[in-house]
Amino acid sequence: MVADLGSGLVKPGVGRILIIGAAGMIGRKLTERLVKEGAGELILHDVVPFGENTVVSDLAAPGEAEKLLARRPDLIFHLAAVVSGEAEADFEKGYRVNLDGTRRLFEAIRKIQNGYKPRVVFTSSIAVFGAPFPEAIGDEFLSAPLTSYGTQKAISELLLADYSRRGFFDGIGIRLPTICVRPGKPNLAASGFFSGIIREPLNQQEAILPVPETVRHWFASPRAAIGFLLHAARIDGAQLGPRRNLSMPGVCATVAEQIEALRRVAGDRAARLIRRQPDPAILRIVEGWPRHFDSQRALALGFRADTSFEEIIRIHIEDELQRTPRLRIGSE
Repeated sequence: MVADLGSGLVKPGVGRILIIGAAGMIGRKLTERLVKEGAGELILHDVVPFGENTVVSDLAAPGEAEKLLARRPDLIFHLAAVVSGEAEADFEKGYRVNLDGTRRLFEAIRKIQNGYKPRVVFTSSIAVFGAPFPEAIGDEFLSAPLTSYGTQKAISELLLADYSRRGFFDGIGIRLPTICVRPGKPNLAASGFFSGIIREPLNQQEAILPVPETVRHWFASPRAAIGFLLHAARIDGAQLGPRRNLSMPGVCATVAEQIEALRRVAGDRAARLIRRQPDPAILRIVEGWPRHFDSQRALALGFRADTSFEEIIRIHIEDELQRTPRLRIGSE
């Protein structure tokens, strides 16, 4: 018998949870949180091996989505994606993973029928928006991406809204800010330097800054991202209506403000470990990304983010470096 979800993390009656993309940073943190809170039976999936009792397969391959749904999960977190820089560099791979895999999942759910209607939480991205931007992007701003990654996410958002409208599943798409500070090694995301200029200096290592300090962006901590996912899992679908995709709240900061926050937390020595090395290719991608949001609808629905970039750094120290939030690292 499947264990009951007594923690209140997700909606009552949810007993079996499928996490697609469970090997990634967000997937691992989400899994840890659900296990810690005793959240019932988990089905963990990724394209790479990542532990015992997990399912390893390619979601975009024919028949794989149907296998994942054989146990009829009540709640599905779809986190899997090829990240922005890689999707731009490898056009075919980006569309196969980010779009074809998503469509196969949605279609596999639709074909089950017989009253099966899971909640699907899909991680989208602020990359669905493209320049020119207003001072702050509101809930009415059009989706017009300027990257292949953003296009793939935008198409998936439309599919999620239509499949939800038709009653095939109960979906919600959350557009995540850039997650910072990401632990571990850098990935192929064009946004990776936003984390690198904080993470590496905190570990007494040099970091490369490929863009000007005037670049402004929209951030949330990994801890906030897990909060978004869990809130999306339990929110009443009736509150969403037909508009199923939401821009999450976050922290707006320039690179200079990031560095100043690092200096306040860790001292001048850490800030001096950042080396400026312009990269026109990365700057070209970043210039097409949104910088600031007015996330009124998400806030009204109860989504909450970090309060400052300094708090984001302190969360990284608490969660990844196992140090107290007031510790000054390398201060002089």
